[in-house]
Amino acid sequence: MTEVIVRSQAGLAQFSEVRDHRVTVDEPVEVGGLDLGPNPYELLLGALGACTAMTIELYARRKGWSLDSVVVALRHERMHARDCAECETSDVFLDRISKAITLSGDLSQEQRLRLGEIAERCPVQRTLQRQVIIDSQVEPNDRVGPP
Repeated sequence: MTEVIVRSQAGLAQFSEVRDHRVTVDEPVEVGGLDLGPNPYELLLGALGACTAMTIELYARRKGWSLDSVVVALRHERMHARDCAECETSDVFLDRISKAITLSGDLSQEQRLRLGEIAERCPVQRTLQRQVIIDSQVEPNDRVGPP
């Protein structure tokens, strides 16, 4: 089980602790942060991009394909879902993440297409596409981390 601890710092800055690593998370100056690190959505996109690239690389390696590098460019946008047929109300927003994957190496068109299919199997992408349950509770002052 993965555990991440996030500790608030000055302003909106946060230190995210994962195993022996620390990542500073913040908001840009124009929205009240100090821009000391990526914002939470940028980290989410980074996680999805890294997982996508790793999934592709592991598959290509297993197949012995000549993949030199993977670049994944991601964008996040929130859209108003006025015409959402499945929504109970029209006052809803939909999140859209766009991924552009560039594969470098001596790959056939068939291999490139297959790696594109494999990219869709990234575990982080599958998590984002499923319904996720988040259990939240406020702990006493002396407790840090999930139960």
